[in-house]
Amino acid sequence: MIDMTEIDVPVAGGTLRVVSWPAEGPTVIAAHGITANALAWAPVARALRGRVHLVAPDLRGRAGSAGLPGPYGLDTHADDLLAVADHFGVTRAPLVGHSMGGFVVAATAARHPGRFGPVLMVDGGVALGVPAHLDVDTALEAVIGPAMRRLSMTFPSAEAYLDYFRANPALGRYWNSDLEAYVLRDFTGSGSSCALAAIRGDAADMLRDPRPADFPLLWAPRGLMDEEGGLYRAEQLAGLDAELVPDVNHYTILAGAGAARVAERIHTSLGIEVGSGYMGLPET
Repeated sequence: MIDMTEIDVPVAGGTLRVVSWPAEGPTVIAAHGITANALAWAPVARALRGRVHLVAPDLRGRAGSAGLPGPYGLDTHADDLLAVADHFGVTRAPLVGHSMGGFVVAATAARHPGRFGPVLMVDGGVALGVPAHLDVDTALEAVIGPAMRRLSMTFPSAEAYLDYFRANPALGRYWNSDLEAYVLRDFTGSGSSCALAAIRGDAADMLRDPRPADFPLLWAPRGLMDEEGGLYRAEQLAGLDAELVPDVNHYTILAGAGAARVAERIHTSLGIEVGSGYMGLPET
């Protein structure tokens, strides 16, 4: 485990919990997925080898920020990320976002021009093409399936919660200590920390009103159950700056084999100098 600190940043309605992996290099703000938390970024932080100061909040309504009130949605997340940038004294912050976090960073760059950029999206941020007639819960079930169903479930123990995640072939086949820490951060003692109102409010924006996202994208060929065919297909991304990361799914693009490539693109796509010795490889 690499060194990290946890900080509470004042935002509208309370404080936002932020994980910081300290480094001498420039500060990059990272946004996680819709039912995730800040520790989704731990493997990428390790792959950066301390040459970038990676900062990842638990987004409003999740984990250490679960108690923050609404209104929810992309604009609120954008204002929260502005507060994070201000807290760390960053006048123009590069952004990277995974899954829903891709939509969050695109919205943040649009809402606060001049304060953020460049932007990198990871398996998210490009409109998903959900039919407009679907209600939010139906759309969420179609897009994230088991991740949505988990939010209404209860579990007798942390081990039972871990077992639920291990049963997902997109996670269990690739299980490691990073995934365990990430899952346990979400566990309240009986279930997920995610506020259902936050998930629904964010999804309404993400699925119905995504911001234009003309930013580089890394995408996964496999989905949330390790199935062939992930959130995106090549023809859907034609004309975009989109790079397929081979042999990863929606989760392992961050939590497994893809972490090294994401780390590398954080300094190439975002124009960050991290030192000539950087190889983009995780420590063993």
